[in-house]
Amino acid sequence: MRDRLIEASKAHFRSHIQKHIMNVEVLLNNPVGVAEHPDIMDTIEKELEQIAHYEDLLHVIDNHF
Repeated sequence: MRDRLIEASKAHFRSHIQKHIMNVEVLLNNPVGVAEHPDIMDTIEKELEQIAHYEDLLHVIDNHF
């Protein structure tokens, strides 16, 4: 059960990383199509912060469990 919980957490973190990577890709490739984000640089920074957050969680789980 322990290993399944750890693997499920890792999969969850990786999926969030991929989601935020895709958001950055959309902003970089089509910034005009995202009208609700007037400050694209700020929005990209927030997405990068989310990627870093989930990468940190992966790092912690790999190093401690």
